[in-house]
Amino acid sequence: MSGVSPQRRGRLSLAGDGGNPAMPAPAEAAGLPTAADGTGRVRLRFLPEGAEVRVPSGTPVFDAASWNGIAIDSTCGGHGTCKKCRVRIVSGDVPVGPLDPRAFSADELREGWRLACRASARGDLVVEVPPLQTRPKAALAGVGRHVILRPAVQKRHLVLEEPSMDDQRSDLQRVLDALDDLEPHASIEVLRSLGGVLRGSGFDVTAVVADQELIDLEPGDTTARRFAIAFDLGTTTVVATLLDLESGQPVAVRSLLNRQQPFGADVITRISATMMDSEALGELRTRVHETLSELVEEVCAEGAIEPREVYEITVCGNVTMMHLALGIDPEPLSMAPFVVSTHSFDEVRAGDFGLSVHPRAPAFVFPSLGAYVGGDIVAGMLATGLTRDRRLRLFIDVGTNSEIALGSHERVLATAAPAGPAFEAAQIRCGMRAAPGAIEGVKVSVSEGSVDLDVIADEAPAGICGSGLVDAVAELIHCGLLDHSGRFIPDEDARRLFPRLSDRLTKIGQERVFVLHWRDSGDPERSVFLSQRDVRELQFAKASIATGWSILMRSLGAQSEDVSQVLLAGSFGAYLTPLSAVRIGLVPRIALPRIVSAGNVAGEGAKIAALSVRERAEAHSILREVEYVELSGRADFNDMFVDQLAFPG
Repeated sequence: MSGVSPQRRGRLSLAGDGGNPAMPAPAEAAGLPTAADGTGRVRLRFLPEGAEVRVPSGTPVFDAASWNGIAIDSTCGGHGTCKKCRVRIVSGDVPVGPLDPRAFSADELREGWRLACRASARGDLVVEVPPLQTRPKAALAGVGRHVILRPAVQKRHLVLEEPSMDDQRSDLQRVLDALDDLEPHASIEVLRSLGGVLRGSGFDVTAVVADQELIDLEPGDTTARRFAIAFDLGTTTVVATLLDLESGQPVAVRSLLNRQQPFGADVITRISATMMDSEALGELRTRVHETLSELVEEVCAEGAIEPREVYEITVCGNVTMMHLALGIDPEPLSMAPFVVSTHSFDEVRAGDFGLSVHPRAPAFVFPSLGAYVGGDIVAGMLATGLTRDRRLRLFIDVGTNSEIALGSHERVLATAAPAGPAFEAAQIRCGMRAAPGAIEGVKVSVSEGSVDLDVIADEAPAGICGSGLVDAVAELIHCGLLDHSGRFIPDEDARRLFPRLSDRLTKIGQERVFVLHWRDSGDPERSVFLSQRDVRELQFAKASIATGWSILMRSLGAQSEDVSQVLLAGSFGAYLTPLSAVRIGLVPRIALPRIVSAGNVAGEGAKIAALSVRERAEAHSILREVEYVELSGRADFNDMFVDQLAFPG
């Protein structure tokens, strides 16, 4: 695929195979070819409903069903121990697995009955699903979709026979023999304390397994307490969610400003800092570790748990944030050909992020598609199910570097558009963060000559944030005070056409401005206003994004009317008015109900990865299947960019 080197393909973590994060994709691991259509996906039709889905070759039938809302009975979470996930293969080939004879008679096996959690779909199948008797545990996550609980962290309570002259098995072998549904390995750190824990607890212990590693042996029965923390590591804000892996529910959520802020508000500035000062990389790493550590303390305190009970973390973020957090030189990201150190991180621990949780807790880090389409976007695509949906959908994470993806289950393209800081209100004359006093919404009434403002915390307007900027420009275009080239109309036209608003259209020096909020003095320079230069900043930003999705549409041979849904992601997307986005041309002109504020889907994706190793398999499938389109250097970019500068007519 474009933008992903074959040598840097991600790896899958599959619970049915012990949840080993170091295992390759199922088809590759077995040395089998992928689907015949060349996409690496196979088709499954589920009876009696007749629902048809496409999933990566090698996906267990159980996951193919659960990913697409088809319920199959299960209580063990796909480990093959409950033997309830019975399905019949009506058409296609699924060999009898080692556990199938324990669940079915010889006649049933000949009729095609298999355990869905162990039946890998390596070709097109027709599958009969019996009526559901009991529903598996599920957690609501990611734009309202359900995730079947299958965390990488497993606990097993073991009451072991004590050694004797007749039974001289090693301590480790005694534990492994009792873990009949798991096949973990143990590190030297675990072996150092293994014997003492066993004998100190009278051989009554709980084995803690993360992926395929035995990370601890705890005295007594602690199976009810297992936790993970999902991090959304943003350039500006870092969010941590403590998850109870037994129930799948969030226990505590906290957010902090990233302490790297003094090194710059955007990734380019922080990369530049490391290039100019040899000690800056270490300082940036320390600062983000401090941020993450403080969040761990806060969520653990709120959840009334010990940090040692956090057995895993999941982390998503842009490529630069991952490089800085792990102490990897980010300089190659700043210049052509924009090469990342790696697209995936297979062997990372929570300690590599400076966290004092369980000392052997692994870290799942979301893979990236390119230097500027990082793990946060992969997490967002996972949460929204972009690669699984039959509909053509457009995903836009609006920001300084805006990431865009377009596609369906057939094909997905992704790119990054350098929008600049306008949406964050940087370089806007009266711009400010979305904080108390920031104008976040604007409504202009021509008939009443009024400008109604929505202000955060209902305080006196102090400035304007990104959503307010978009609203203000959209409203002025709609009423006609701004023409479609982005210019304020002449003063004489304003006085003739908009007599009740024309006094707001004035000048500060030689620059024309529109006053949104007069201060007591009536001096426009001391008021909150929108300047002509502000409008130009927004034009350049929205043109960059619109050019990005236009190029993706051209590549797919799609038109605006073919798009079933636009997903506006990220904190800014959550507050952006769909009507304003259409009016300025930020998104295609489609019916407003089809434009959805998806919210923090990156954080949702991080939670999903903590709850299900099967979903991690899909995250790595995204890495292999989504095609990255590089905009820089394209011959058609400049012409299309110029065309997109104008506001829609």
